[in-house]
Amino acid sequence: MVPDRYRGRVNEARLEDTTYGRGPVSDGWFVVNVRDAAWMHSPKFGSACVIETDQVSFPQVGYTIAVLGEGGSSGLYHREDDQEDFLVLSGECIAIVEGEERRLRAWDLLHCPAGTEHVVVGAGPDPCVVFMAGARQHRGSTVYLRNEVALRHGVSVETDTDSGQVAYAPFPGWEPGAPESSRRPFA
Repeated sequence: MVPDRYRGRVNEARLEDTTYGRGPVSDGWFVVNVRDAAWMHSPKFGSACVIETDQVSFPQVGYTIAVLGEGGSSGLYHREDDQEDFLVLSGECIAIVEGEERRLRAWDLLHCPAGTEHVVVGAGPDPCVVFMAGARQHRGSTVYLRNEVALRHGVSVETDTDSGQVAYAPFPGWEPGAPESSRRPFA
């Protein structure tokens, strides 16, 4: 017998164009091409396709596609109470994990169980495209840590903090926009 929760229909989400790109504005299943999806850009942190919108967030698993230039990072060195995974789709980057550097290339997967200190930094002449996925059980449980290896790459706080607002205060904010046309990872 099939449980009742598996009976019924899940509606298709409504997609709309926003300042950042196309994204869902109602719950449900959907298809969106990454070229058209919501993108944002930061001079320090590269470009990110977040897929979610202000109207619709994913409560169980979060996804981001990052395009990192040399020295661009996925964020600041941190640990959190949820697992995160990073799949390099193209290019190269350096993962700083528990204070150690690991070079990652296309199709390398970095798995960070809950509590793992980490950050990913673009390396090499070509953009690094990384698909990032993370659980969402403990939102807001991130701690940004001072780490000498991460400091050398410019991706560490000077003083430990559990405030994202404090950690990211020295950096420019995110703006709407996809990767620069000359560095777009997709044609």
